[in-house]
Amino acid sequence: MTIREHQLEQVIRDVMDEVAAETGREILNQMDSQTLLAESGLDSLGLAIVMARLEDRLGYDPFSRASDDQFPHTFSELVAVYRRQM
Repeated sequence: MTIREHQLEQVIRDVMDEVAAETGREILNQMDSQTLLAESGLDSLGLAIVMARLEDRLGYDPFSRASDDQFPHTFSELVAVYRRQM
C-alpha cells in the first residue's frame, strides 16, 4: 500500500484508535506530537499490536534494524521513524 507522507500520521492515529477500541482502552482525544506513547492510552501490548498492524498496512517494519535506544517515546518520534522509511 502506498501512503503519501502527509497521510502517514493519520494512518498511525487510525490504527491506534482501532487497537484501543478492540482492547477496551481509550486513546487521548487531544494527543499531539509531544504526547508520550506511554501516556497515549495504550499499554505495551497495545503498542506492539499497533506496530504489527502498521507493518501489515504499510508493508515494512522500521524497527527490524533499530536498537532499543532508537525506539520512539513520543507520537512525533513514532511518525518520524515510519517517515524515514518512506
